[in-house]
Amino acid sequence: MALDENIIARWRQSELLVLGGSAGAFKHIYNAVRVFPAELDKAVLIVLHRKKNFFSEIENLFAQNSRMSLREVSDKDAIKKNTLYIAPANYHTLIESKHSFGLDVSEAVWYSKPSIDVSFECAAEVFKKKCTAVLFSGANQDGAKGLLSLRNNGGLTIVQDPDEAEMPEMPQAAIRVNAAEYILRTEDILDLFKT
Repeated sequence: MALDENIIARWRQSELLVLGGSAGAFKHIYNAVRVFPAELDKAVLIVLHRKKNFFSEIENLFAQNSRMSLREVSDKDAIKKNTLYIAPANYHTLIESKHSFGLDVSEAVWYSKPSIDVSFECAAEVFKKKCTAVLFSGANQDGAKGLLSLRNNGGLTIVQDPDEAEMPEMPQAAIRVNAAEYILRTEDILDLFKT
């Protein structure tokens, strides 16, 4: 499915973009970080399944290749446009009603902290139709339930085409529960981010 006027219009009205993924997603999210303009006019939250000591590597690689300001989420951070946030390991990243982040230490979801579902569900409650979420490659079902919450609340929901995902289970799980409004190849997702 190619880009159409509806997806472009809804993307432009978004105030928050949440990117979720696990195994096989890093290179696609890295490529997204490279194409974001400095004045994206949105906040971007990246929720990746990863090990605790992986942040410095991600931070350095993303910072060297992003035109946006980048930071790891801290508890009570205000969500600011034109800023790229990375969800920290060993916490769930919450989005709170006053457009700030919260960090939660409750149990792992789908064996993961941060959980993509948790962040997507919070974004659905707070940002509703002003949110775009993209779910990339991964080896479990984390993200599907949260993406459905976003779609039900008017958010723009996109999954990477499972045919090009290194680990297709994550996007396939979202498609099975009808959470994906658009199924796009990575090239089309990156083109959307440039519009």
